[in-house]
Amino acid sequence: MRLEDKIAVIIGAGQGPGEGLGNGRATALRFAREGAKILAVDRNLASAEETASLAQREGGECVAFEADVTREPTLKAAIAAAEGRWGRVDILHYNVGVSLAGGDASPLEITEEAFDRVAAINLRGAIMACKHVLPIMRRQRSGAIITISSVAAWENYPLVAYKATKAALVAYTQQIAIQNAGYGIRANVILPGLMDTPMAVDTRARASGRSRAEVAAERDARVPLRNRMGTAWDVANAALFLASDEADFITGVALPVDGGALVRIG
Repeated sequence: MRLEDKIAVIIGAGQGPGEGLGNGRATALRFAREGAKILAVDRNLASAEETASLAQREGGECVAFEADVTREPTLKAAIAAAEGRWGRVDILHYNVGVSLAGGDASPLEITEEAFDRVAAINLRGAIMACKHVLPIMRRQRSGAIITISSVAAWENYPLVAYKATKAALVAYTQQIAIQNAGYGIRANVILPGLMDTPMAVDTRARASGRSRAEVAAERDARVPLRNRMGTAWDVANAALFLASDEADFITGVALPVDGGALVRIG
């Protein structure tokens, strides 16, 4: 019960179509098992409600909330709803990201519209969510903020907007960490590597017209550790650690969860 009585807002707690669990849903379930009370936020309310139902089966208290991260007022409303219901917000977990599905492309093919859309989802949404949770955490003199970047921030990645926004999210999270350390607020960022999630695998399979199994096998072969992708549980376990009091002296850290990918690059 490492998060007993902690209030967590998980933005991106639903997931898209495909096999298995996404990072946001797995994190909600992991937090629920550890005693957190959760506001499961997603633009797809039905998906958030499914996450909430699964978390409740784990014995946790979890409420679905609809918000679009490209619209600041809905993020403000989500944070306010959590504080209004439970009286505080201890954890903000921003788990929203898009690449191919947002129209991301190579440096010679990227459009303004695609770049703006990916940037709004991956970066601006995180900034606006923090904007509204930080005053609450400052009053509390405590809080943990966790964002999800990607090893794409540091590796050779072919698409413009995803790489740029995920790299910016690392810098932004570090800025939040140092500017709020005096208030007892911690901020850390997770960099997942190749993960076996619906967004990562099923989206690529649909976009390329290949089978899911073919895409998964290709990605598995690129992972140094056991030649096997990570799962959403690997990201959820890292998030649990960073959200818990076990990480009480850790802030401003960019934590790869990547099966050795960045070691090979480095």
